[in-house]
Amino acid sequence: MKNTFLLICFACLNLTVSAQQKAAPQLNKNNVKEIIKALSLDEKVKLVVGMGMYIPGAPAGLLPPNDPEDDKIAPKVPGTSGRTHAIPRLGIPSITLSDGPAGIHFMDLTNAKPKYATAIPIGTLLASTWDTIMTQKAGEILGREAKDYGIDIVLTPAFNIQRNPLGGRNFEYYSEDPFLSGTIAAAVTNGIQKQGIGVSVKHFAANNTETNRMKLNTIVSERALREIYLKAFEIAVKKSNPWTLMTSYNLINGTYTSESKDLISKILRKEWGFKGLVMSDWFAGQNAAVSLGAGNDLQMPGRPDQFQTILNGAKNGSLAMANLDSSVERVLNLVVKTITFKNYNYSNTPDLTANAAISRMIASEGMVLLKNDHALPLAKSSTIALFGNASYDIIAGGTGSGDVVKKYTISLDEGLVNSGFKLQQNNKSVYEDYVKSENAKKPTPSFMDVFNPFYIKEMEVKNELIVESVANSDVAIITIGRISGESKDRKVENDFNLTDAEKQTLQSLSESFHAKNKKVIVVINAGGVIEMASWSHWADAILMAWQPGMEGGNAIADILSGKTNPSGKLTATFPVSYTDVPSSQSFPGKQLPLKEGEILDPVMPTYPAEITYDDDIYVGYRYFNTKKVKTAYEFGFGLSYTQFEYSVIKLSSTEFKDEITATITIKNSGKTAGKEIVQLYLCAPSEKLKKPSEELKGFAKTKLLQAGESQTISFQLTPAELASYDSSLSSWIAEAGKYSIRIGASSLDIKQTKEFHLAKNLMVK
Repeated sequence: MKNTFLLICFACLNLTVSAQQKAAPQLNKNNVKEIIKALSLDEKVKLVVGMGMYIPGAPAGLLPPNDPEDDKIAPKVPGTSGRTHAIPRLGIPSITLSDGPAGIHFMDLTNAKPKYATAIPIGTLLASTWDTIMTQKAGEILGREAKDYGIDIVLTPAFNIQRNPLGGRNFEYYSEDPFLSGTIAAAVTNGIQKQGIGVSVKHFAANNTETNRMKLNTIVSERALREIYLKAFEIAVKKSNPWTLMTSYNLINGTYTSESKDLISKILRKEWGFKGLVMSDWFAGQNAAVSLGAGNDLQMPGRPDQFQTILNGAKNGSLAMANLDSSVERVLNLVVKTITFKNYNYSNTPDLTANAAISRMIASEGMVLLKNDHALPLAKSSTIALFGNASYDIIAGGTGSGDVVKKYTISLDEGLVNSGFKLQQNNKSVYEDYVKSENAKKPTPSFMDVFNPFYIKEMEVKNELIVESVANSDVAIITIGRISGESKDRKVENDFNLTDAEKQTLQSLSESFHAKNKKVIVVINAGGVIEMASWSHWADAILMAWQPGMEGGNAIADILSGKTNPSGKLTATFPVSYTDVPSSQSFPGKQLPLKEGEILDPVMPTYPAEITYDDDIYVGYRYFNTKKVKTAYEFGFGLSYTQFEYSVIKLSSTEFKDEITATITIKNSGKTAGKEIVQLYLCAPSEKLKKPSEELKGFAKTKLLQAGESQTISFQLTPAELASYDSSLSSWIAEAGKYSIRIGASSLDIKQTKEFHLAKNLMVK
């Protein structure tokens, strides 16, 4: 009888447990608040702290330790940047996050089964297209491939301001100008999210230096912060509604960005209306509970100590439960959007061939022709003497999280042959042997390659090779290569400036080929600005090819051959000398001594440091044009194989009310089909607030105009484009007075101007 009673009790207990299990709600897009009520405190904290960073083949102990229980759960997509915790009992899956800005980034040091992705052109080249349709196509490549690999969130676009040409990560970023940066970022975001994949726009904000990046205190005025360093994010948030946003490593005026309530809750959420999730950069910040309280919802990639800090804060009341619940809600609202939640059956086989063809087209659209003294396009019958390591070993992109595992790269020598040109064979043999032997010295791949990329020294060219080349070829092309990446900034000597060996080779080529009335062409295969004023006279043509992705050699050859008419324009100023850059005296900041007992992180060693943005709002062309400092090439500059005429500007009114429309017609007055980038700059009254001489407020790229064909373009100016930030009023103010619209081919090459009047001061917000 007793046993029967026990069996009945156990049966009832099992029925009760079973009923409780069945009663547990399962996550859907309509029951998020119900799910939050069903979560335990531990589960809530798990959802706001990532699962750590899993890199196949990484040495044990190199990365911060993960929870042992998490290590037992195999990642859905190995080699990606991070993942969130799953709560299976409530139907909450783990979602996958992956870099990067120039192609889906996988890190697998075992190289067992490499996952290949399309290496698209770097961010600076994308922006140099000045084409939102083209950059959206780049985003679509990233979105499609993320979806095909089962990735939910791509950690891009990166679009911090290129404040200084030595910024190590400038190649990921778009421009020195916030209007251009924000507009291009919005286009890339729209392209990715169109595929049902989320983005994380980054790095919010003022992350313009890599040296000591994790502890760098950026001292910046409120006006400069608003007008330069936050404006691009505001534009992107409002034009594209990104799913997530990533805070940066640095501090701003003494507060870590990931712990700044003013930055995240006040400006981003309240002022701009951002509804998405905010995550930290990887291992950023100091106090995870403070970060969560500020509105930074997700700590990435996640560490056990962060879990404990948040848990303790919630228990002792230093972290409000309402803040924790709000962050959990935003995590869950993100999860229900993802392909993982929707059980998407991903293929693991993206169409790399089709995507590479699009990448090639985009690359040629963003290359910038800086000089052309009757040297380009090349005659079809040309035999070319090709010089420079990068001619035979192209630099497709930068290093770090912006790098891509690609199936192949097309170097310039291959691209030229594919386009029907002949190469001087001895040059080819000498360089190929040199590159092969130097690459053989490359050390075994390691995690630290992310921060210390291997780059072979430029081959020294013997005079007899030049003499032979002059005799056996029609034209010389030399490629100047540069690489940079995450965690380190560039140097002036032998990087921004050419090396002595490069200058010597270029000068010798110039003297020898010009003596035979033959041309010398320079191709720049670099991620950012370099010095050109001291040597440009040796070259008959200069093409800024940037780092053009895996199809770069074909894309460069498309320009050199004339198959594609160059239409890219500069998104940053090229100074005559580095010392002309307004931030040159303060970059990359002042290193401070370590505090007693403070130790350096073994992976990303970072000292406390500070930098003062003493250039204030006068960044890039805002400084050079206003102060009338001579440049090598100004912002917005770029040549074509044809010419364009600009008609008179027509305004919808000469008195500003709610908006003004400016209309202009562009005509291809040359003999070759081409595209023109039309730029609108605004000169505003500056009685109360001093302002730059002009600021970019609109741009458009024409369609391919045939010889003699025209296109009419219109720009709308709203109060937002007229306003500057007045810190004394904490408001954006459009000052009464006379405004001048300047439309042209660059910031200095203004073709037409027109004026309008604003009757009284206008407070925009």
